[in-house]
Amino acid sequence: MAQTKRKRRTKHRGTAAGKIESRGRTGRPPSAEERKKLTKQQAREKRLNTAPTWDGAVKRAGIAAALMFVFLLLTTKGNVAAAIVFAIFAMLIYVPSGYYLEMFLFRRRQRKKETPR
Repeated sequence: MAQTKRKRRTKHRGTAAGKIESRGRTGRPPSAEERKKLTKQQAREKRLNTAPTWDGAVKRAGIAAALMFVFLLLTTKGNVAAAIVFAIFAMLIYVPSGYYLEMFLFRRRQRKKETPR
C-alpha cells in the first residue's frame, strides 16, 4: 500500500529544555561568511551571559574619566587642576553607577531568558 504522508527529509533533535533544533544544511560545509556569522553570534551570547565585574566597571569608568579630563582640559582653557579634580570625581561616580547598571541589565536579561515564551 502506498504511503499517504510524505516523509520528513531531515530529523529534528530535541534538547533537555524542550527546544527543538533542526540540523540545517548537512550536505555541505558552511562557507567562510556563515562561519563568521556563527562565531559573531556565539561571541555576543558569551558576552551577554557573563556577569559584570568591578574590574570591568573600573576600566569603563577610567576611559570615561580620561575623556572627560581631555574635554575639560580643552574647554577650561588649560586649567589642569580643575580638569583633574572633575575627572577624579567622575571616576568615583562612574565606577559604582556603571557596575550596578550593568548588574541590573544582566539580571533582566537572565530573567527574560528563563521565562517561557
